Amino acid sequence: MEKNTIWTRPFYYIMMFGVATVSLYPIFLMFMSSFKSSSEIFKNPLGLPTSFSLDTYRTLLNKIPFDQYFYNSVMVSVTSVVLVVLFCSLAAFYIARFNFSWNSAIFFVFLLGMMIPIKLGIVPLFILMRDLGLINSLWSLILMNIATGAPITMLILTGFFKTLPMELEEAARMDGAGNLRTLWHVLLPLMRPAIGTVVIINFIAAWNDFFFPLIFITEKAKMTIPVGMLSLFGEHSADWGSLFAGLTLASLPMMVLFLLASKQFMEGLTAGAVK
Repeated sequence: MEKNTIWTRPFYYIMMFGVATVSLYPIFLMFMSSFKSSSEIFKNPLGLPTSFSLDTYRTLLNKIPFDQYFYNSVMVSVTSVVLVVLFCSLAAFYIARFNFSWNSAIFFVFLLGMMIPIKLGIVPLFILMRDLGLINSLWSLILMNIATGAPITMLILTGFFKTLPMELEEAARMDGAGNLRTLWHVLLPLMRPAIGTVVIINFIAAWNDFFFPLIFITEKAKMTIPVGMLSLFGEHSADWGSLFAGLTLASLPMMVLFLLASKQFMEGLTAGAVK
């Protein structure tokens, strides 16, 4: 057995190195292209830049209000994640821990959001946002992100709640803790893997969302990064150097978030198999 492991281990290392290279090379290519001009990108798309200059980044900041787009994206994504985790934690705790005849029906309603594409209802959603006065408001995007992120969040949190032993809550209630205190001080600290998973999933979905900002936001000052960077595309050409510079800057928050929460993310994905 040990002899077979010695012979197969280099093969696994080579395979993992190949997968990592294929996965990381597009990110590396995007980063290198952010230092090239459009002409250099067409002449040598896969090579290194002839000189490392920040001209493309200066051009990006001069052409579009990228800092405003970045701020809007951060506000929408962070607020959406905080609210969807807060609301879904309460709902998942109720469904997983309180036995009522309608629990399964409520949970099924949440899961319907994963089965029915929300984009099919874009016309009534637009009318609803217009009647609420939320057109050209970041709250329209936040509400849509909560609605689209709730189903997968409920699925993960409810399943994780059910794996936690009831004895923990019983001990907390014997000490005089109520439901909210038990949830906040006893259960949620144990659910960091699940919370890390839903935070990453919802943040990436909100940060990369293009469809709803395109529909609900028309004012330039309220645009997020995916929609705001459309102005870099002209009718017959595009400033590819500035575009890659914008993509590099836009990808930094997601990379930082994943590095910070990657351990909880992996534990959350494998928690069901372990428990």
